[in-house]
Amino acid sequence: MTIEVLRAGPMTTIQDWPGRIGYWGVGVPPSGPMDDLSFRLANIAVGNPEGVPALEATLLGPRLGFTAPAVVAVTGAPVLVTVTPEAGSGRTVAQGVPVEVRRGDVLDVGPVGAVGMRVYVAVAGGLMAQEYLGSAATFGLGRFGGLDGRALVDGDPLELGSAETSTPRRLQFDEFPAIGNAWQLAVTMGPHGAPEFFTDDDIATLLDTDYEVHFNSDRTGVRLIGPKPTWARPDGGEAGLHPSNIHDTAYSVGALDFTGDTPILLGPDGPSLGGFVCPITVTTADRWKLGQLKAGDTVRFVPVRTVAAASPSSLGAARRAQFAPVVSAGRDDDGGILAVDATADGQSSVTYRRSGDDNVLVEYGDMTLDLELRARVHALAAHIEDHRPRGLVDLTPGIRSLQVKVDPTVWSSDRVLAWLREVEAALPAADDLVVDSRTVHLPLSWDDPSTREAIERYMFGVRADAPWCPWNIEFIRRMNGLDSVDDVHRVVFDAEYLVLGLGDVYLGAPVATPMDPRHRLVTTKYNPARTWTPENAVGIGGAYLCIYGMEGPGGYQFVGRTTQVWNHRHPLRAAGFDPEHPWLLRHFDRIHWYPVSAEELLDLRADVAAGRGDVTIENGSFALSDHRAFLADNADDIARVRAGMETARAEERRRWAADGEFAVAAKATA
Repeated sequence: MTIEVLRAGPMTTIQDWPGRIGYWGVGVPPSGPMDDLSFRLANIAVGNPEGVPALEATLLGPRLGFTAPAVVAVTGAPVLVTVTPEAGSGRTVAQGVPVEVRRGDVLDVGPVGAVGMRVYVAVAGGLMAQEYLGSAATFGLGRFGGLDGRALVDGDPLELGSAETSTPRRLQFDEFPAIGNAWQLAVTMGPHGAPEFFTDDDIATLLDTDYEVHFNSDRTGVRLIGPKPTWARPDGGEAGLHPSNIHDTAYSVGALDFTGDTPILLGPDGPSLGGFVCPITVTTADRWKLGQLKAGDTVRFVPVRTVAAASPSSLGAARRAQFAPVVSAGRDDDGGILAVDATADGQSSVTYRRSGDDNVLVEYGDMTLDLELRARVHALAAHIEDHRPRGLVDLTPGIRSLQVKVDPTVWSSDRVLAWLREVEAALPAADDLVVDSRTVHLPLSWDDPSTREAIERYMFGVRADAPWCPWNIEFIRRMNGLDSVDDVHRVVFDAEYLVLGLGDVYLGAPVATPMDPRHRLVTTKYNPARTWTPENAVGIGGAYLCIYGMEGPGGYQFVGRTTQVWNHRHPLRAAGFDPEHPWLLRHFDRIHWYPVSAEELLDLRADVAAGRGDVTIENGSFALSDHRAFLADNADDIARVRAGMETARAEERRRWAADGEFAVAAKATA
């Protein structure tokens, strides 16, 4: 042991930079420092490479006892830093300065004051930490990385790493980032703008408003208080009753995500996939500011041209982070849409959307649920993966879209767009697509007691008068015009759910829809969302089914609970998991449910957790031509069933309007 944690503080974790890269497509966020700029500067001060593991502390820094000599530096929000020897009085040391500590010394990093939120402590050589999927960054919700996947506690031992070091140096004045209470964030327009989703007045309000930071913010996202949009459409159709709802698509870190009427800036522990619109995205060079936003601070969004966005690799004066105002020569006046083409066979449109200065979102067809569009997404992703170019970071498929994440220091948005258009134009016709498609048989405890408990918590802690309370299954029945809840049970167990995306609510959580449109039960999501959802709860939101990969918030309407879809503990093959990957399901898998009791499910879950048991998996394929033939053969009955469901949803919407539900929901999210 080199360091003993004498006082951990409320939230101190080990992070590295750039974090856990390459797993966005299966619901693993990058994590890493929320203020990457201050983190990197702390490592530079002690002579480390910029990304080696160091400490991130929120609101109150740690008190550390050293049992061996070391060189340390503290950066981030302004705090009082003292070093006290084993015998003698303490001395105050400056931030951004490398400090030699001796055996027996105690480093005390005090509380954050009026400005800023997070502090960073780096030690020469870095810190030893537990790597998971290639990174030591702590992801507390997933329980991995750092030290046992958690925040530090009093008494924890820390060991120095073995990173090669250079000469420590004092940070210069123009390298310190400006931290205050009135923030300006550089943003690019898109991916979802006006007039498709928001009105022009909504966008004007968004850019002219000083939003307030809500106290209910964390590393997953920074919640903001501000005006409610008027919206450009009445609802999200099959994606949900609220106009913020869309068919699930990939998110960018730094995106302003409207969950209902509530704007949330997505952080480095945020979700990779979701069903809400994002009108603007913070540039990569400005995302460090999210880590210093404190409750009560104000935020103003300043649009910048993508080609003029600062490089995220630069530090100091080149990044202009020492200036509080954002210098802008204007914005991209394209509503976030970079280009619109048609596929080579002329059967679908292709829309290229800007999602920050580091992502392009390729979107097929109209805003509808169509498995043919998902097949096109798969073909594009497979081609890009086979020809993986330098600078490609991540590929994240959504329901009808593919987000292509690149290193903006390697590829400009214009170059990415031009290359993607060439690739898409060369793809074969979708008629020929055949994809590996396994059938995975999973147990389902219908209306499980854990989901009932989650509904009760919501009614006590959030709102008791929601239309989906006290029983989500009855709400699903009503929304879809079914005669009884037994009909809901029949439809769910008869359906074969095709996995269209992974990571909708983290860690391999599938977003899936029935192959047969007659089985596509449609609901709206909780608004506001639940604060707690049990791990592996099964729910329906919009036309999609999801298995929650871990505990956390959520909005899908519950139908039950199943076994684990993410293997936290066992590197070897257990219960159907691939030994090289902790996620169970793959894109285009088919989920088939079989019923078990709540007691049987607990036993099955215990077996999976212990590395025992198994999941029945049958290999097969999905051919788009076969699916088209099925739809054609059953077109009349599909149309009849879907029309009845749409009539029931229209009636539910009329009930909501008459009961004032839209006003109640808006007030609850304010």
